[in-house]
Amino acid sequence: MKILLIVLSLIISHFTVEAQIRIPEMSPKAVIKQVVGLTDVEIVYSRPSARGRSVLGNLVPFGQLWRTGANDNSTISFSDDVVINGKTLKKGKYALYTIPNIQSWEVLFYTATDNWGAPKEFDEAKVALKTTVNEEALAKPVETFTLAIGNLDTSSATLDISWENSFVSLKFEVPTKKIAIASIEKTLAGPTPEEFYTASQYYYQSNSDIEKGKIYIDKAIELSKNVPFYYLRLKSLIQAKQGDKQGAIETAKLSSLAAEAAGNKEYVEMNKVSIEEWSK
Repeated sequence: MKILLIVLSLIISHFTVEAQIRIPEMSPKAVIKQVVGLTDVEIVYSRPSARGRSVLGNLVPFGQLWRTGANDNSTISFSDDVVINGKTLKKGKYALYTIPNIQSWEVLFYTATDNWGAPKEFDEAKVALKTTVNEEALAKPVETFTLAIGNLDTSSATLDISWENSFVSLKFEVPTKKIAIASIEKTLAGPTPEEFYTASQYYYQSNSDIEKGKIYIDKAIELSKNVPFYYLRLKSLIQAKQGDKQGAIETAKLSSLAAEAAGNKEYVEMNKVSIEEWSK
């Protein structure tokens, strides 16, 4: 009897898992990813529909903080700092809140993004940026609430909000010129010491072209104002692998001195062990 009950329990639990009901969401989630210039912008929000209801001024009251969508927070994230109406909004992820009115909307970027709708206790200190944008009347009603990135340019775009007969468009500027110039200057200046070190480390660890590994670590050391002890440690290991044990010992001694100055006892000990080994 006990075995029968266990079997029945397993069958019922299996049926319960298999028979989970799926129905469409009334306010389905949407994700928008857009590159503006060289900045990644992402919007995640839920989209309610009017369904014959009077929306703005009724379902969404005028003059009150609105979640700007449905369900949990509508969020917008920027991979770089952006400028909105002359104010800088730091890169990051924000909850998007609005206060709709007849002729204008207030738009707020809020640092806490884990609320269901509006925060239970609104904290002004968490408002990263607040601005006002004019409202425009639409000739043709929009049934489903829509957030979009529009008016794309290499240095700017707009956050567009539309529902029912209302439309607002908030321009934001991205630092494309600054990023592009920095990229150009870095590329034309050539690899950094750390990049040469990383390349050398790969050749050493993968037992590939050890001669090329030596060239790259020498270049890393040459370009460094203050040569890190781990650069010198890698060079000593490469020299030892090349059969130049005397050179490896001399480099390991320099690595030890640099490691002592940096307070890194681990590298001091590693170099000591290697020097003893290479001295035999």
